Formats: sequence, C-alpha cells, structure tokens
Amino acid sequence: MAVSYTLSFNGRTLSLATPRIMGILNVTPDSFSDGGLWNDPDRAFAHALKMLGEGADIIDIGGESTRPGAREVSEQEELDRVIPAVEKIWRETGCWISVDTSRPEVIREAVKAGASVWNDIRALGLEGAVSAAAALDVPVILMHMQGKPRTMQQAPHYDDVVSEVKEFLLSRATCCLDAGVRRERIMLDPGFGFGKSAEDNYTLLGHLEELCALGYPLLSALSRKSMLGAATGVKDPKERVSASVAGHLISVMKGACMVRAHDVAATKQALDVYAAMRQACKD
Repeated sequence: MAVSYTLSFNGRTLSLATPRIMGILNVTPDSFSDGGLWNDPDRAFAHALKMLGEGADIIDIGGESTRPGAREVSEQEELDRVIPAVEKIWRETGCWISVDTSRPEVIREAVKAGASVWNDIRALGLEGAVSAAAALDVPVILMHMQGKPRTMQQAPHYDDVVSEVKEFLLSRATCCLDAGVRRERIMLDPGFGFGKSAEDNYTLLGHLEELCALGYPLLSALSRKSMLGAATGVKDPKERVSASVAGHLISVMKGACMVRAHDVAATKQALDVYAAMRQACKD
C-alpha cells in the first residue's frame, strides 16, 4: 500500500498512510440497509457521533438512495436532507465530512456548510460537475458504475471487468485533470455492486491491487452489499457485519487506503489487528 497519499482541503490534511474508515450516514427513507433510520437531523447527528467514537475518520452523508430500483429525488429534496446534517455535524464536531451526491449545486452548498470531500457514484459525469470540482478545489471520489442506479443490476456484462473498470476510472481522472482538478484531489472507487454481478465484484476484489497501482488512492465500498449475501447466503443486509469486515480487511491488504463502512467498530478492530501485525513485522 502506498503511504504518501493525503486528503487536503481548506488547510486541513488527512493522511492516508494508514487505512481510514468512512462511516456511512444515509439521511434517506429508502437506502438498502438503513433507510429511514437517520433521516432526522438529531438522529443523524447522534449516529455520526457514535461512528466517530468508534473510530470513523470521515462521515459520508448521502441524501439519495442509489440502491437498484430506488426512486430519483429532486435537487431541492436532496438539499433539504443533506445540508442540515452537514451543518450540525460540522458545527458540533469539526470532523471530515464527505457528501455522496452527483449534483454540483448540492456539493456547492455542502461545502459552504462544512463538507470537505465530494463522493460521486457518477464520477462527475453530470453537466457542470467537473468544472464545479475544479472551482471548489475539493477532493473528489470517482466511482465506476455500469448503467444507471435504477436499472444497473438488470443485466450487467463485461468482457474483462478489471480492464474495463481501470479504463473508465483512468479516463474520468484524466478528464478531471484536463479541467483543472489537481491530481492530489482525486480518489478512485471500483464501484462494488454498481452494475456488476457477484462474480464481477469478486473478480475486482481479487485484482484490487491493479486498481491501486493506477497512482491514485482507492476507496473500497462493499459494506453489507449483496455480493456478500451471494457468498454467505445471509439475506438481511444488517446481518452481514462479519462478511463486510472480511471484505474491508481484504481490500486494505490489497492496497485500499479507505473503506466505507456501516459497522465502524467492528471494522476498526479488524484494521487495528492488521496494523499491529504490520508493525510487528517492521520491528
């Protein structure tokens, strides 16, 4: 794993020399695992505090479910969900906050409210997104997705999933660089579960080091996803904690700099054990 990566924004720096945990905070009524649990600002804040106390390094706030078949929401509805949560969490904790959105206007308002990272499943593909990222000079996470959220799992197909994901991510990174986004502001995400079969997902996980070798820090986001259910037979996403932790640990061992987790405490324990082993091998 590369040790020189950092996230920086507005004079603040987060080193990625050791793996970091992104805690998931969905302020939505219909997310696949925790829909409706945190869509009240006070409950969202309490859950953010809990995850920070368990070891989260950054809180990722999303206002629109991207599960297969989820309904689209308006820009105003997304703003109404996301901005109060960002404002309160930033005001009370000053922690790193990322916002899971594709809309330039949402991230503009989120940055004003205290957000520091733009996490986009569409890899800044909407009109005006790349120019907004360059103007804001905000770190961006570019994710691979085949198709659109509502239909992406109907018939995903690849001739070579690893090569195609690599090619897409590099092309989006190049597009950002050409538009003035600084290289050190770019992070990549293979997009587990977004237009991919279970076999596609595990092929990507098995070759994750190839994506990490592209020269950008990598986020692995497989927490509680259906790929884990396919392997374990566990149907309830909330019961896939152990499988999620296993996926996070494999990701980090293959070079991921950050994992996106629902179950922060369990993930932190696994990464602490891995860190202790690495430290012992250095001594």
